[in-house]
Amino acid sequence: MDTFHDYPKASLLEKFRQDTYAAIEEKISLNPVLQSFQEVVWKYDINRELIDAFLDSMEMDLYFNRYQDSLYQQYIYGSAEVVGLMCLKVFCEGDAERYESLKASARSLGSAFQKINFLRDMKSDFAERGRVYFPGVDFNNFTNEDKVRIEKDIKADFDHAYEGIIRLPEGARFGVYLAYMYYINLFKKIKHATAARVKQERIRVKDSRKMYLLFSSAVKNRLNLL
Repeated sequence: MDTFHDYPKASLLEKFRQDTYAAIEEKISLNPVLQSFQEVVWKYDINRELIDAFLDSMEMDLYFNRYQDSLYQQYIYGSAEVVGLMCLKVFCEGDAERYESLKASARSLGSAFQKINFLRDMKSDFAERGRVYFPGVDFNNFTNEDKVRIEKDIKADFDHAYEGIIRLPEGARFGVYLAYMYYINLFKKIKHATAARVKQERIRVKDSRKMYLLFSSAVKNRLNLL
């Protein structure tokens, strides 16, 4: 939604949506990405509602640049929470009981990741696309109080997500935990920054820190210290 500016985005997205549905229904596509996707959909029984919600959220970026309460929740669900749910379907490998028990935590993790992305990319979202995702937030008057309120919401998502991470199947746990630790570290950096700084720059985790997180997370996972 943030590229192809000289082309009819709405019609291109609709064509992609129909191509996606066709790939799933026909169980084949000449598009290698859609071919791989339809294989995963069928192998892991990924619900059509999750796919619809994701595509609907992408479409929202064509028409909205302010996301008040209901739109915000819808966007978070479709752009992030359903990604967590689709991944969970793969991780659980057909274990329906485990999937149901971990759904809420998977949604919380996706939600936390997306909200941190919104904070990290606040400057570019507003300057380049005129978007502000957080309800009730005025970019030009973004305050430390606004930032703290958002951070409390993210912290609650992370706390709930961690409860699910430690109960993931062993084969999936390390990768998810590593992503969680990366975002926790990014979250800490954002928390230590002022609202003015968040508006001015894209805060990042250094590559050296990423390498440390990789090795430390691997050790913790191997020793069952999560």
